[in-house]
Amino acid sequence: MRQATGLPVPPLRSMREILVESTARQDFHMVLMSIFGGLALLLAAVGIYGLMAYSVEQRTREIGIRMALGARSSDVRNMVLFYGMRLALAGVAIGVAAALGLTRLLATFLFGVKALDPLVFVAVPILLSGVALFAVWLPALRASRVDPILALRHE
Repeated sequence: MRQATGLPVPPLRSMREILVESTARQDFHMVLMSIFGGLALLLAAVGIYGLMAYSVEQRTREIGIRMALGARSSDVRNMVLFYGMRLALAGVAIGVAAALGLTRLLATFLFGVKALDPLVFVAVPILLSGVALFAVWLPALRASRVDPILALRHE
């Protein structure tokens, strides 16, 4: 291959290097958004846990009365789980509805995923519901282990 004299020769690079360089910015944004998404998910789980722990603390006397009157610990656990999951599922439903409504705007931020990708609209609500179930489970378990006598003396 002949080169024109006096012109610099560009460095030779493999196609893989060129591809990595051209997608580096998108990859960085994807990693950054994944980190922010993970932190948001963690913050949501901690918030749900805090709300449910506070709710159980406020209802300790009621839980004690229920258990003194014969409620099994599984009944109390299920009561708290149902209450927490009802709130979480309402939030997931509102989020899915909002995402469906905002798909045109969100489409500009998606890399390699269609705006109405059914996998996303199934996997994300399942993931969020699972995180909410885990966050609600701990306060529900604690509520089911309340000693009725101590709970009635609580206030």
